[in-house]
Amino acid sequence: MNVGDTLAPLEIPVTRTLIVAGAIASRDYQDVHHDASLAREKGSPDIFMNILTTNGLVGRYITDRLGPGAVLRKVAIRLGAPNYPGDTMVLTGTVVAVDGDRVEIRVVGANGIGHHVTGTVTVTVTGMGTGAATGTAAASAEVAA
Repeated sequence: MNVGDTLAPLEIPVTRTLIVAGAIASRDYQDVHHDASLAREKGSPDIFMNILTTNGLVGRYITDRLGPGAVLRKVAIRLGAPNYPGDTMVLTGTVVAVDGDRVEIRVVGANGIGHHVTGTVTVTVTGMGTGAATGTAAASAEVAA
């Protein structure tokens, strides 16, 4: 893995179920994540994805692409355009630094109205070069706060 390498993109359909399930799983009961009429009362055209769901999807993207030897060490993201139901978010990644088994990847998640998420993920990868960027599923991941 080298600086400048890109990871295969991941398309994620943004459904109502994904938005609501992510909010429930992260115990985020804000009405803007599950009640369309209350979200509209607050100025949003519909419910929208919360940051914890986005964070989980970014982590999944990296570990799926780097394989079972990947362990998340740091996820630093910033939200932009909301993810509304019916859209698709496309995650892309570019390697920006490599130091031994530690890799830093710049991640962008774009939807129909712009960049939903931008940030960097630092990951250690055991067995670097075996299965990296193949899209294999990771067995587990650890996120440091």
